[in-house]
Amino acid sequence: MTDASTAAPNTNARNARRPRQDLAEQLQQLKTGASDGAPASSDAQASAEQQPRQQQEQRPPRDRKPRPQGQGQQPRQQQGRKPQAQAQAQPQRAPRKVNPVLERLFELYPQLFGARFVPLKLGVYEELIARHPEDFKAEDLKIAMGQHARSTRYLEAVAAGLARHDLDGNALDPVAPEHVHHAILELHRRRMHRNPGEDLRPQLVARIAKAIEASGLDREAYAVLVRSRDANNNAVVDEALAELAQQAAKREALLRAFEASGRSEQEFADMYGMKPGEVTRTLERARAERQAPAPAAPVAESESEPAAD
Repeated sequence: MTDASTAAPNTNARNARRPRQDLAEQLQQLKTGASDGAPASSDAQASAEQQPRQQQEQRPPRDRKPRPQGQGQQPRQQQGRKPQAQAQAQPQRAPRKVNPVLERLFELYPQLFGARFVPLKLGVYEELIARHPEDFKAEDLKIAMGQHARSTRYLEAVAAGLARHDLDGNALDPVAPEHVHHAILELHRRRMHRNPGEDLRPQLVARIAKAIEASGLDREAYAVLVRSRDANNNAVVDEALAELAQQAAKREALLRAFEASGRSEQEFADMYGMKPGEVTRTLERARAERQAPAPAAPVAESESEPAAD
């Protein structure tokens, strides 16, 4: 009998597995470029891709120099405070120096040159020189009075039609209509300079219309008194006169309608949806305008505003 150990080998038996190479041998073959005779291009490419990254990780970190203060991006808190810091850094306007003569006038006459300005009587300059020859020099007082008369606060007092006052604070005659008119025009010019592009003409027309009514003059007489070479100012006067004429025509029409209705003022107001007090005032004014005689032509004041432009 044949020994089983010496029999022919079984061809169906599985081939014995080759021993696996350890990790050190694989790395060695990768370095030599072959592993069991097979190409190692994919492993070498992966190793090449990782090598720059490893070299980059192995590089020592760069020493970053600190940015000097004031350069680069500032902290958010400082950025938020920057506009306020700039606003504080802007130079402030120095307060305007007050004329020492005006300060002395305020000490002597606080009711005239104090917190409230009032129109001054004509000839007040000469009266001040006569009363206080040791306090004021003629030229210095003239300059100071000119500054006072050209101030916006004084022009507002004149434009409001307040009465002129003497040095003792007594109210005298009202300001002449032409002086009120010129003060209104000057104030309008200054507002236009402060608010360029804003349409202030309707306000000017309304204010001149009120000045015409307050003057007590006939509309035509007022127009003759204030006419000038300035075509634009004359056009404003014409607009104010037209507005007043339209209002007067409405009052006259209301009076005629009331007289034709045969109703009481209360019933007439209810019929037109008006307030009784408004109807009463309108009818009284319409009756006064109907009965008023034509006013005499105005007489211009012989003297002008003290050193006013």
